[in-house]
Amino acid sequence: MPEGWSDKRERQYEHIKESYKERGVSTDEAEERAARTVNKERSEEGEAKKDED
Repeated sequence: MPEGWSDKRERQYEHIKESYKERGVSTDEAEERAARTVNKERSEEGEAKKDED
């Protein structure tokens, strides 16, 4: 789990990951999808740090 996530986002990540695993997705793929989903929501909510490059 990436550093800087709030407790809420960590719980969300675990919930999404477990949901994917229950549907038969591999652990690695479930972790990747869950992280992408949480990061997308963080970005939409203005929680994600934006690069200034």
